[in-house]
Amino acid sequence: MLLTVDVGNTQTVIGLFEHDTDKLIEHWRLSTVVERTADEYALLLTELLSLGDHDSKRISGMAFSSSVPRVTGEFRIMAGRWFKSHLVIVEPGIKTGMPILYDNPKEVGADRITNAVGAFERYGGPCIVVDMGTATTFDAISGAGEYLGGAITPGIQISMDALFSQAAALRRVELIEPKRVIGKSTVESLQSGALYGFVGQVDSICERFEVELGKSEIVATGGLAGLITPLSAKVNHHDPWLTLHGLRIIYDRNQ
Repeated sequence: MLLTVDVGNTQTVIGLFEHDTDKLIEHWRLSTVVERTADEYALLLTELLSLGDHDSKRISGMAFSSSVPRVTGEFRIMAGRWFKSHLVIVEPGIKTGMPILYDNPKEVGADRITNAVGAFERYGGPCIVVDMGTATTFDAISGAGEYLGGAITPGIQISMDALFSQAAALRRVELIEPKRVIGKSTVESLQSGALYGFVGQVDSICERFEVELGKSEIVATGGLAGLITPLSAKVNHHDPWLTLHGLRIIYDRNQ
């Protein structure tokens, strides 16, 4: 089996695939804890696998991407010590099968490259990937399968956190769709501003991307994509496990 792991600044997403297939048989979403050691990661992964009645000894390959360098080092140690399986880490020098047309390709985050590979393989191009995590990233892939670049904005959750920390009269609210756009209470007004304001941002940036790209497949992923996608006029695919599929594809290309 192939174990895929994407470590973000806020959440870590883990997936389990049967080798030589695109079937995702298990997936988990956890909080990212930078202080975890290699041994703690081994224990955590083994316990997750056992919950699904999977034997960790059947893991013959691992694919890993990370936005947190400290975690990358611990994971590398963990894979070598406890799993002894073939490990592919998305980093400079790895074969992705996708030209990176960035001024400095090493600046592009591993998660952005992985998303781009997964989106082009699954939906074709040109395409736009919107990853709604700690930051919201927009990535453009040409019809020829080239990574062209993108845009980065603050994510919806950290934007809300900044608002609450600076405005003493405003309290935290649950991020759900309000009953109406014109809020009749402070809670509804905050929910309306956060959700519809964010949807407007997504739709506007994607529309501007399409001026340069042409008509594109637009794929949303990340922890908040399920909330935003139904409200968007531009997003036409919701793929919550896109990064895991991208990791699987990159792993296969490095055999």
